[in-house]
Amino acid sequence: MKPSVLVTRKWPTSVEKKLAELFDVTLNSVDEPLSQAQMRNALFDHDAILTTVTDKLDASVFDGIKPSEVKTRIIGNYGVGFSHIDLASAKRLGIVVTNTPDVLSECTADIAVMLMLMAARRAGEGERELRNGEWTGWRPTHMIGHKVSQKTFGIVGFGRIGKAAAQRARGFDMDIKVYNRSRIAQAVLDEYGATQLDSLDDLFSQSDFVSLHCPGGAENTHLVNQRLLGLMKSSGFLINTARGEVVDDEALISVLKNNQIAGAGLDVFNNEPLINKAYLALDNVVLLPHLGSATETTRDSMGYRVIDNISAFFRELPPPDLVSLTK
Repeated sequence: MKPSVLVTRKWPTSVEKKLAELFDVTLNSVDEPLSQAQMRNALFDHDAILTTVTDKLDASVFDGIKPSEVKTRIIGNYGVGFSHIDLASAKRLGIVVTNTPDVLSECTADIAVMLMLMAARRAGEGERELRNGEWTGWRPTHMIGHKVSQKTFGIVGFGRIGKAAAQRARGFDMDIKVYNRSRIAQAVLDEYGATQLDSLDDLFSQSDFVSLHCPGGAENTHLVNQRLLGLMKSSGFLINTARGEVVDDEALISVLKNNQIAGAGLDVFNNEPLINKAYLALDNVVLLPHLGSATETTRDSMGYRVIDNISAFFRELPPPDLVSLTK
């Protein structure tokens, strides 16, 4: 008998077809997020649940359930981040969790650089002006932005995506500074032309652009707060393609409103898709609807990576991308 698999959102057609060949699959044809009650019920009905960032599997989904009661043995997450899954609760019930690293690093780094360019060169403002029929023609002082080349690019979190962003920044001859909780081998820093700083304070105060590539979750919630933002240059920009909860929205909105920093570029938000509406009134922030991995190649690869993980698990082999509970 094929393992029963629940896919919580609509996935690329080729991936859904492959899942249907290998498993007894239940698809989400309406492509609407499942409620937490539905997620809880799924634990009793399916051998595997294939989740996305829109699925909130916090402790309340697992509370009160005994290990002997659940059917689910693996949660295959479609994405690298897993802060939306309570790992401790899953582990208590004997449920394995996997993710999809590597395959989305390049495209997410592309978005980070695109946001940097759009924010610095006021591309969002310019397009809105043009579409609204407000452009009156070229003039020397029209929509002056900030130069990117030869500036300092600060990276928070020097994992796969952070390294890919550094590689791209080198093409702009940028001075690359990184902050990472663990020490990075000098050979790795040399490979990317990067310098590791000892504190976030140093990174935020020295950088012209700060790009976030750290994990989300409780440990990093509001890591970027009023104090850190206050250390940035008045000509500085904050770029976030990591997780929405890493940034304190109220603090960022405040510094943007008061022109304490030059701007921001955001692809992720707290409480997606219900973002803080104050952002919508600000011209000095570029907003994207979580497009980091949104290319056909990457989204297909993410799906096949999930298939590799759950296929290995059901063959009683170690899943390639097992998520470990560190605390």
